[in-house]
Amino acid sequence: MTQSSPNLARGDWRRGLPGTVAAEVREALPPVSAIQFDSRQVGAGDLFICIPGDRADGHAFARVAVERGAAALVCAAGREGEVATLGVPVVGVADPRATMAQISAAHEDYPGKKLTVIGITGTDGKSTTCFFMVAALEGAGLKAGLLTTIECRIAGQTIPNPTRLTSQEAPFVQRLLAEMVDAGCTYAVVEATSHGLEQHRVDGCEFHAAIFTNLTPDHLDFHGTFEAYRKAKGRLFEMLPAGSHGHSPGIAVLNRDDPAWRYFASRTKAKVITYALHDEEADVLTHDVMLWNDGSTFALTADEEDESVECSVRLPGEFNVANAAAAITCATALGIDVGAAAMGVAACAGVPGRMERITGAPFAVVVDYAHTGDALHKVAETLREVTDGRLIAVFGCGGERGKERRTGMGASAAEMIDFTVLTDEDPRSEVPEAIIDDIAQAMLSAGAVEGERFERILNRREAIARALEVAQPGDLVLIAGKGHESTIEYASGPVAFDDRVVAREEIARRFG
Repeated sequence: MTQSSPNLARGDWRRGLPGTVAAEVREALPPVSAIQFDSRQVGAGDLFICIPGDRADGHAFARVAVERGAAALVCAAGREGEVATLGVPVVGVADPRATMAQISAAHEDYPGKKLTVIGITGTDGKSTTCFFMVAALEGAGLKAGLLTTIECRIAGQTIPNPTRLTSQEAPFVQRLLAEMVDAGCTYAVVEATSHGLEQHRVDGCEFHAAIFTNLTPDHLDFHGTFEAYRKAKGRLFEMLPAGSHGHSPGIAVLNRDDPAWRYFASRTKAKVITYALHDEEADVLTHDVMLWNDGSTFALTADEEDESVECSVRLPGEFNVANAAAAITCATALGIDVGAAAMGVAACAGVPGRMERITGAPFAVVVDYAHTGDALHKVAETLREVTDGRLIAVFGCGGERGKERRTGMGASAAEMIDFTVLTDEDPRSEVPEAIIDDIAQAMLSAGAVEGERFERILNRREAIARALEVAQPGDLVLIAGKGHESTIEYASGPVAFDDRVVAREEIARRFG
């Protein structure tokens, strides 16, 4: 991806400032090369935005930013005095983070206005639905960009996610959208997480359509309550246009099988279209579902025209049927031929780290991102249907995240998994043994006996090796929680680790 450079800004960043900034202040601000919020990334001519935070306060790094060449500063209103003596223009705003999104969009000349931007949110299935959505668009011959937790893609060129952030910060998002426009894309598919929505990272994207997959309690360490978590998700649907003055309304595609769909319907002025596998009142109903060990077939019927279209997906599980149905429903709502959209989804070979099979062992091995209790339950339920023997799992839970995940994962494992190896998974600053103990206590409370139904092995490689050791032909080993990720995050920093790579190495070592 190219970086902005002096005199090559696509638009005027000052257009993104709130209306409360006086005209004379606005006019005194200089053009800038790039928008930065990390002082370490500042170059000559950049704008530095002082973002207050829980762990670090950008105002404390303003001097460093100026020393590195920042041409102007945006700070929190009322704190201008802290940075006023640094020798560059300063403007104070009520919410620097929210303003950063609008400034970034203006700096890139509002790329979202030049694209049809589709946002996808929910607790589970966001990334997979994003991949299916792009496949549906490409099936119709359309050029689409992709921005997800897993990777970004512009006109077929893959760009790895540069951080572990599930939603990138606004300058990156807007620059990526601008490069999609430059590459000739007409559509953009953006994964919209609760963090990204709450922290305004995807503000200014000009969403025209949005998909809701499902909702279960998650990220309560950040949001505090389930209601706050749901409200953050709802911001995506509030962003959709109502439609006026000859402009068509936005489109909200909601999973009617999930009771939260009514809440999101109430939060939007867009046109609401529902899809479902079970609720026959849905606008688009999925039926005749046939589940196989390497995918599924199903039919879609819209209530206004009783004609069905045959569909297929190359990922197993009923939940992936729902993800595919969401993408096809959204595509048809945007005016795309349903047959072309279905063919595109059918051609999607898979999603990195999502139900990804690892070959070479005398039994099945699957790597999946399932990192919530609900996701683990759904994945285990799917794998049970294609496994004659035992289901063996390896997983942990991330540190500095809500403990409800640990309880949920433990309860699901106790119910659905025959034998579990509990291990490290991004402990961050927490004590790894304490995280594993929380999961173990949930399993014990659900009746699982330690030593019979589960073990604890802190080292993740050794845990994977142990699962491969106890597995027999006919069994299936599920390595869950990290999927596509390529590091484990410890207090000392990230350590390179990819479940897929390690699984292949341990399989080769054990089975040659």
